[in-house]
Amino acid sequence: MHTIASILALATTASAIQGFNYGSTFTTGAAKTQSDFENEFTTAQGLEGTSGWTSARLYTMVQAGTASDPISAIPAAIKTKTSLLLGLWASGGDTSFANEILALKAAIDQYGDDFGKLVDGISVGSEDLYRNSPMGIAAGSYVGAGPETIARYIQETKDTIAGTSLEGAPIGHVDTWTAWYNGSNQAVIDACDWLGMDAYPYFQDTMPNAIGESKSLFDEALGNTQQAGGGKPVWITETGHPVSGKTVGQSIASTDNAETYWKDVVCPLIDSKTNLWYYTLQDAAPDTPNPSFGLVGNKLSTTPLYDLSCDNTNSESSSSASASSTSQAAGSSASGTASGSGSSATESASSIGNSGGSPGGVPSAQISSQESATVTPTAIAPGATGTGSGSGSGVGGSGSSANGTFTAPPAATSTIPASGATGLQSGAFAAAFAAIMVAIYAL
Repeated sequence: MHTIASILALATTASAIQGFNYGSTFTTGAAKTQSDFENEFTTAQGLEGTSGWTSARLYTMVQAGTASDPISAIPAAIKTKTSLLLGLWASGGDTSFANEILALKAAIDQYGDDFGKLVDGISVGSEDLYRNSPMGIAAGSYVGAGPETIARYIQETKDTIAGTSLEGAPIGHVDTWTAWYNGSNQAVIDACDWLGMDAYPYFQDTMPNAIGESKSLFDEALGNTQQAGGGKPVWITETGHPVSGKTVGQSIASTDNAETYWKDVVCPLIDSKTNLWYYTLQDAAPDTPNPSFGLVGNKLSTTPLYDLSCDNTNSESSSSASASSTSQAAGSSASGTASGSGSSATESASSIGNSGGSPGGVPSAQISSQESATVTPTAIAPGATGTGSGSGSGVGGSGSSANGTFTAPPAATSTIPASGATGLQSGAFAAAFAAIMVAIYAL
């Protein structure tokens, strides 16, 4: 068996991992089948102007419409030679997570080494910390999970894969950069082999966020996440710019601006060999969300809506990503000392701006009937699950869940609730703010 450190080193040297996010359902709510995933994976592999986009990030191990059957993306990945960043949904409570573990065990038993050799890593949860934060609660986002819960789930996942074909697979968590930068979430950082960062400058409307500012906003988010990680690899698990939809702050959704974002932000990440899962291949299947981030329209096609070539692009902007995900990979299994607290932790949330988290909403398939200990105001009803790859696996649905910092279309595919609000830097301040918000909603 490879060690976690050796796997991380291999994953970030000769060729970085590149892929998209994939949801478990279509915008109609219909479950994706194996053939649906196969069509998406082969389309991604053949996109004009690209090469090497052969990984799929999932948000759940459970096949839509079942309690704990393994998701059909797994046999599709085996057939198409698509590697997988597995996801276990972690915001549904212990019963829901137990079903995720059952599906993981069943997949290991059913697919064995054919499955194990395709796994890039495992993400326990997605943006749960943001949704559990005072900012997420104040925004009316869906239920999240606290750092102690996520850390416990990570250990449970490590115990589950020990002695199996997945032993040694690096395990991490995906969240907004503000959640990582929040010193109160140190327990999760300590438990992770790698940190997954979701960042969308498009949503950062408390700061100048015209398309020309995207590169600097993204680089700042990445730098803050790397600082918090204390040397652990940072993988870019979601980022993108919409091709259509509403204007957020100064950021305009258009194919021209999406192409600019690709050239200015994505191409340097590719050049610096940073592990990257773009949001998204397709999020209009069949309905088009607002905003829409898909590289293709409502019909799968290897011809993208804009040019994806990376010739003569500037690789300097994300050179720090290479330093984090490549040179530090070998020692990532050691516990890092994050610096999310300290002087940076005292920085005000307003000065940091929105995290620009995931554009998707919570998929109905992921909403657990189990009571959550998290206090939340009335949440916006989830939209139809989408097909795209967005946060929470989905492509982002239609509608919006305004949280003051950014809007989150209610969901598409197996996506997650809107994330991305300003991160609260002090644990004490976060606790105090939470108490105030609970009191307000109790009135």
